[in-house]
Amino acid sequence: MATVTQAPPPVAPPLPEKRPPRRRGRWTPYLLLLPGLLWLFVFFALPVIYQASTSVQTGSLEEGYQVTWHFATYWDALSDYWPQFVRSVLYAASATVLCLLLGYPLAYLIAFRAGRWRNLIMILVIAPFFTSFLIRTLAWKTILADGGPVVDVLNTLHVLDVTAWLGWTAGDRVLATPLAVVCGLTYNFLPFMILPLYTSLERIDPRLHEAANDLYARPSTTFRRVTFPLSMPGVVSGTLLTFIPASGDYINADLLGSTDTRMVGNVIQSQFLRILDYPTAAALSFILMAAILFIVTFYIRKSGTEDLV
Repeated sequence: MATVTQAPPPVAPPLPEKRPPRRRGRWTPYLLLLPGLLWLFVFFALPVIYQASTSVQTGSLEEGYQVTWHFATYWDALSDYWPQFVRSVLYAASATVLCLLLGYPLAYLIAFRAGRWRNLIMILVIAPFFTSFLIRTLAWKTILADGGPVVDVLNTLHVLDVTAWLGWTAGDRVLATPLAVVCGLTYNFLPFMILPLYTSLERIDPRLHEAANDLYARPSTTFRRVTFPLSMPGVVSGTLLTFIPASGDYINADLLGSTDTRMVGNVIQSQFLRILDYPTAAALSFILMAAILFIVTFYIRKSGTEDLV
């Protein structure tokens, strides 16, 4: 009886040696970041360092300025111009609240009710940016002119009497009053409020509104419990984009206001270009920057959106 011999199992070919992966592109992200970092260093970091050095200098334009670490300039600037700081915060906060009250309904309309008119309304919102900031502010000087239709309507409705009692108008005119400055700030920075609000509202899933309707929630309850909480990132972003530039603005206060409505931006501009007191101007700039950082940080933490910073 023949024996059956089994063939030996096939020998597997040797596996190729694993080579370590080539780290070819590990420097690519850093090289892509280099132009942006260089831009920030040249046009942001260096000017900030220079202004910090200027704020602690003493001297005059004729004799020259030298760094003497004179930190008393900060206290002198704050003690002399604190009304302008308070006025800047008050005007910027008022304009921010008005932008929110005007911009939220419009952003809600564009996001949920505009339909085929959405693109057209968005173009109308962005259209003012195609015109110079200065020209837009000068246009408000014509709109709010004494004897114009706006002032006549406000006088007929006795609105100016109420605002005069609050100290925002002169009683018979709007120009050269706090109301004119706040109106200019509100108009110029309104798109900065609408765009973040629209972006945040557009991301809300419409099925959440349908679920609220199925649960017999009132429209006001749906807005309070669903829509507004989900749009808080847009609210915070819009208020920051409005308040920060408005607090340092000086064009609206210069063209629409008077000497009694000067903001801290007007003081800085005057110190730099007219009085030529560079240390005081630099100190005011740093005080304004520190105040804005403090207000923004406090606001973000209280609103519960720390992930935006």
